Amino acid sequence: MKQIAREVRTLVMSIIAKREKAIQNGETTKDDLLGLLLESNMREKEQKGNSDSIQGMTTDEVIEECKTFYFTGQETTSVLLTWTLIVLSMHPEWQEKARDEVLQHFGGKKPNFDSLSRLKIVTMIIYEVLRLYPPAVMLTRCTYKIIQLGNLTIPPGVLLRLPILFIHHDPEIWGPDATEFKPTRFAEGISTATNNGQLAFFPFGWGPRICIGQNYALLEAKMALSMILQHFKFGLSENYQHAPYTIITLHPEYGAPVKFQTL
Repeated sequence: MKQIAREVRTLVMSIIAKREKAIQNGETTKDDLLGLLLESNMREKEQKGNSDSIQGMTTDEVIEECKTFYFTGQETTSVLLTWTLIVLSMHPEWQEKARDEVLQHFGGKKPNFDSLSRLKIVTMIIYEVLRLYPPAVMLTRCTYKIIQLGNLTIPPGVLLRLPILFIHHDPEIWGPDATEFKPTRFAEGISTATNNGQLAFFPFGWGPRICIGQNYALLEAKMALSMILQHFKFGLSENYQHAPYTIITLHPEYGAPVKFQTL
């Protein structure tokens, strides 16, 4: 693990050094995460005259931000896509609906990011998969001041756990079919699906510490799923055993043996 961490750090540092050199040579800053971080840092240095009182991000902090954004997006995307393939293998009728929508929008061309937001059926499916199999099954928070919740007073230093999986499967919120795969719940959006219960659906967390890779993960998942649907039909191997299992994130314990067939 330490060797992998060193390799990742070296890779990120080389990307940062290359981008910094380009900026110093007069190249326009790219409007992406790294570009914004470096631009802010370099502007701060210019204003402070490279003094010790610089409040901008250090190179180490930029590296850590990039690693966090990348890995949170990668992990959540891979888990989300795995469960989506499993569920669509179990429900081929929804696989066909999603494929028809993708082909209607893109045909055989590579999907473009601007049009991914218009994939209503694909979005419904992904939301329902996130409801049934959220990447994180629980959130942990610690109070840093006195919190008043109705008649309940919570002192500082109390560890609070929010059971995402339990809430996502609660029949009082989602109805008697709460454990069933039913993408039509989200046909009119999240607020309608949750009866305006803001914290009834929060697969990436909530509040100021919501998963930084949320939008990145959703975009990647839609792109990857669309490209798979364009070129393949897929189904589960007879060896598949359905056993959701938590190792940091929610995984299928015995893997996801999916068989692909070229269209």
